[in-house]
Amino acid sequence: MSSAKGGAGAGPGEIVNIGREQVHVVESGPADGPPLLLASGLGGAWFDWEPSVALLREGHRVTVFDRPGLGLSPAAVAPPSLRRDTAIMEALARRAGRPVTVLAHSMAAFAAEALARTRPALVRGLVLLDPSCEPEAWVPVRLAAALTPLATAAGAVLGATRLAGVAGPFGRRMILKHTSRRDEAVPEEVVRSVYGRGTVVGTVFAEELAYREMAADLAGLRERRPFPPVPLAVVTALGDLAGADRKREWAEAHARLAAMTPHGTRIELPDALHMVPLDRPDAVADAVAALDRMEGAA
Repeated sequence: MSSAKGGAGAGPGEIVNIGREQVHVVESGPADGPPLLLASGLGGAWFDWEPSVALLREGHRVTVFDRPGLGLSPAAVAPPSLRRDTAIMEALARRAGRPVTVLAHSMAAFAAEALARTRPALVRGLVLLDPSCEPEAWVPVRLAAALTPLATAAGAVLGATRLAGVAGPFGRRMILKHTSRRDEAVPEEVVRSVYGRGTVVGTVFAEELAYREMAADLAGLRERRPFPPVPLAVVTALGDLAGADRKREWAEAHARLAAMTPHGTRIELPDALHMVPLDRPDAVADAVAALDRMEGAA
């Protein structure tokens, strides 16, 4: 694994080589601080975490990364999958030099849980922020790998015709309209420079295609590998769910996640929307602080 600093105009952080993939990594905080590894949800970028990082970096070594093809990471070599994304987390955890606390939002919780189950020695604790849950994860036919080249090609066409510069930022705005109550944490030109890339648009399509298969693969892993007895916090956002039944189902699904370990807790945010790292950095910092106390008492 090697890395290179970005050149002028390349943005923050550096590009790290992990096997055949390259990922954009942004690090902050004291080098000797307890390490945190932050992973965004489907189609997310490093700047989704900016408000949370501002609260975490004083006492922790914070590493945020973009999955291949997202944010400022170069295009992916392999299609999105639970195996690929877990391997990337594993490499970044090893890079930290000691066990990490993983903070994972939404779909990234799949790989974070898989890392804890397959490489427990690398994981100090988990904070899952409004994590994706698929209690009946099963796919009759696996098509994601076969269809990913089409998603990539669609993104390339949009990029070549400059339509990505319109469609990507517009799609980002529409998603945040329903999942966040705050403005972007970075200037609009940064958002446009990321979501205006055809590579990013194609990767978002590819992650959508892979979602169900990743959930199914995690369900299979749960049958083979136990969850380690590490601290786990599950943060539940209920503000964007309609109806009492839907809220109850979501809360119960998250309660089952928290029960994977005797050291699991659940934090309910009744009025919060899905983009917890962006909207509720206070809740993120509180969850990390609680895990730090649990880990210190162990």
